[in-house]
Amino acid sequence: MSNPNFIDYVKFCSRSGNGGAGSIHMRREKHVPKGGPDGGNGGRGGHIILKGNKQLWTLLHLKYKKHVIAEDGKPGEGGNRSGAEGQDVILEVPLGTVAKDADTGEIRHEITEDGQEVILTRGGRGGLGNSNFKTPTNQTPRYAQPGEDNIEEWIILELKLLADVGLVGFPNAGKSTLLSVVSAAKPEIADYAFTTLTPNLGVIPYRDHRSFVMADIPGIIEGAAEGKGLGIRFLRHIERNSILLFIIPADAKDIRKEYEILLNELKKYNPELLDKNRLLAITKADLLDEELMAEMKKEVPAELPSIFISSLTQFNTDKLKDMIWQSLHA
Repeated sequence: MSNPNFIDYVKFCSRSGNGGAGSIHMRREKHVPKGGPDGGNGGRGGHIILKGNKQLWTLLHLKYKKHVIAEDGKPGEGGNRSGAEGQDVILEVPLGTVAKDADTGEIRHEITEDGQEVILTRGGRGGLGNSNFKTPTNQTPRYAQPGEDNIEEWIILELKLLADVGLVGFPNAGKSTLLSVVSAAKPEIADYAFTTLTPNLGVIPYRDHRSFVMADIPGIIEGAAEGKGLGIRFLRHIERNSILLFIIPADAKDIRKEYEILLNELKKYNPELLDKNRLLAITKADLLDEELMAEMKKEVPAELPSIFISSLTQFNTDKLKDMIWQSLHA
């Protein structure tokens, strides 16, 4: 599911509709010269609404929408007729979308379910017509409420991929190769850093027609939490994953050190990531014999479930899926 059109960040101006003004009107009919006030209420201004759509997986369709404007409510009319409500604008977004206030960074909404709707920017209320202000001492009020003003604000939408397993590793560690072997995903694979520039999603088939979703996140480098390399651009995608599967190649100089660097970057970005279940897959095991594997196993932190795999020969890939499934359902 890699695509140069993958967009996971958009910023736009969201403007709801003004509320319609209440009507100042007196009932005047034949034989009813003093019918009293009958001004109707103004209509509500249109909302800007976010709606979850499981068929979407990118914010590309919103990339060039710099201004989203809802319709104003219509004013009330005589005969106690209320003005029409302004038309809402519904923005469909992928599951995992987070809406933030662009000025404060405050998280306003999170869309996690198909069909979920939330009001992003609320339309102004319609004003009350003069018929609402009639009292025993004021039978003919000649005033009404104006409509409430609209709201104009800058909004940021960020997409955090919803996946069961997130692959965490340095560039060129074999994450994309593993995903291509265990799923039908076809990520770009080459022998240089940052081949993966957009997250890839793959559905991994498991026993008895079951499955889980794996996300290949672009490689992390030391200092990523401070913005080095691809920086924090993709670290947010890891936040939604149930399990973090660390990928370290067998030809790494120091497996434990690489794991600790990766762990430290996640901790600096968001300490809560360390609460997730963690697994370690040591790739390129086809380069090793059993004796060397036993020696390298000693370098792995004892508390971390680990396995040697080879995407090339598919050595232990089924056992890896078993480990993941057990961890997901522990």
